[in-house]
Formats: sequence, structure tokens, C-alpha cells
Amino acid sequence: MPWWGWMIFGAFLLGSELLGVEAGFYLVFIGLAAALTGLIEVAGLELAPWIQWIVFAVLGLVFMVLFRKKLYQKLRGAGAGYDAGPTGDYVKVEETLRPGEKGRIAYRGSNWTVLNAGSEVVEKGASVRISSVVGLTLNINSSNEK
Repeated sequence: MPWWGWMIFGAFLLGSELLGVEAGFYLVFIGLAAALTGLIEVAGLELAPWIQWIVFAVLGLVFMVLFRKKLYQKLRGAGAGYDAGPTGDYVKVEETLRPGEKGRIAYRGSNWTVLNAGSEVVEKGASVRISSVVGLTLNINSSNEK
């Protein structure tokens, strides 16, 4: 393949990963391997096509083994200071809930089922603390108002 073919192939893979496909950084390193294979050709080393493919494969594997895990953890890892569980956070109730009644709220970018686990009515607009989580249901208690 000519050098410009490798460069186009590398740019396509890099662009795919960065703009749309969520492939966990695999395409980034394969794209870099293709671009480096093209740069080897630009540098004047004229390799047979089968050697080009071997260089491409080896570079891709080496990049993934050496750098992917570190880069993935750095960019997409757990995130510093982010607690996994919502227990203890405060939410604003979007409808009046009697004791034992369920409703819906928007929380952390998605809709959740909320259950009034307390013995008092929670009024619409009240900010209450999440006392526990059972499955996909957030249990709130009116005595925990902010």
C-alpha cells in the first residue's frame, strides 16, 4: 500500500474512535500504527506489502499492550471524587408523595423511581435526602429534609 493509503487509513481509524465509535481506545492505537507505517514509507524505507502489514500489526499490538490501559484509566477511569452510590445525596421531589407512594425524578442525568419510605407526606418541590437504594428505586424520607 502506498504511504498515503496508510495515512488515510490511520486518519479514518483515529477519526472513527474520536468522533463516533466507542471502541475503548483500540482504534486509536491501530490508527497510530497505520500512520506510523505510512511515515516509515515516507522516510524512504520501501517495504514489501506483506512486510508493511506485519509492521502495522506489530506496532498496533505493541501500542495497545504498552499504552492502552494507562491511557484508558487516565481518560475514562472511575473519576476522582465521584461516589458510586447516591445514598446521602439530596434530590428535589417533582410531585407530592404520600407515605409508601412512588414517583419519578430526574437525578444524575436520568430518570429514577423514587419511593417515600417515611411516615410523612413529601410536598412537591421539597429537597429530601436519599436514605437508601433498592434496585433502581431511590428511597427518600421526609424527616431528612434539607
